[in-house]
Amino acid sequence: MVTVEPGVRLEVLDWGGSGRPLIFLAGNGDTAHRFDGLAPQFTKQHHVYGITRRGFGASSSPAPANGNYSADHLGDDVLAVMKALGIDRPVLVGHSMAGEELSSVGSRFPDKVSGLIYLDAATDFALDDPEHPLLAVEMNDIKGRIDEIEAGVVDEKKKLLELEAAVATFETVLHHDNAEVANMPPLPPRSPIGAALNFGMQKYTSIPVLALAIYACPHNWERLPDSPRKAALIADDKARCTAWADNFRRGVPSARIVIIPNADHYVYLSNEAQVVGEMNAFLNTLH
Repeated sequence: MVTVEPGVRLEVLDWGGSGRPLIFLAGNGDTAHRFDGLAPQFTKQHHVYGITRRGFGASSSPAPANGNYSADHLGDDVLAVMKALGIDRPVLVGHSMAGEELSSVGSRFPDKVSGLIYLDAATDFALDDPEHPLLAVEMNDIKGRIDEIEAGVVDEKKKLLELEAAVATFETVLHHDNAEVANMPPLPPRSPIGAALNFGMQKYTSIPVLALAIYACPHNWERLPDSPRKAALIADDKARCTAWADNFRRGVPSARIVIIPNADHYVYLSNEAQVVGEMNAFLNTLH
């Protein structure tokens, strides 16, 4: 258990090994134990760790307040673990929602990591797609702009003009999202931590770090019987994940993009051998 701030301790797994450190970060709702089968496969050449984010498993679950579940705050937790354990320039490996933690650290502190590996995680919350803005990202962006203006020591006139443009974009996205869900049945309320995580997404536009992005695209839909609805779901899924991959390719030109058709979202479980091979090939290119 590693203390990352007063009253907050995170579960850190250490699978051992030696060499360049790897840190595994699980998806939303999972703990680092999700990687108990995968992580030990890298201990011959790497010292391998896993972190369970705040709010889950044995890690502390502080009440949401003041952005303490925002993407950057979660990224800061990773940095705090690295500092506490003396982990120097690791490769971060993240599944699903952990993509935002990878992008947070990689965009703000590129010199602190050697590389980033996204496991079905380099989606629109990991790298902003201006053609398809996300409601939660735009909302958080506005909050950040307001906080910056209220803090002072800025060109207020310029910042207010930028805020006006951001609010206009948000209004468009909000209207579109509200129209899409207008006829849907009501959803149960999110838990406070779930809401804090969802609305803690942040906008990342540059990731100046060597990266490997593996996509399940389209995902595996074999559980559904053949039907026109299944075909439509697959087509929609393929369009969405292809757009994510294309956006990441444009935004991070140096990244290696790997697309695995008909894989599960837990691509490192459904296609373990291929994922391990791609990860090792990428890791061997790092200096």
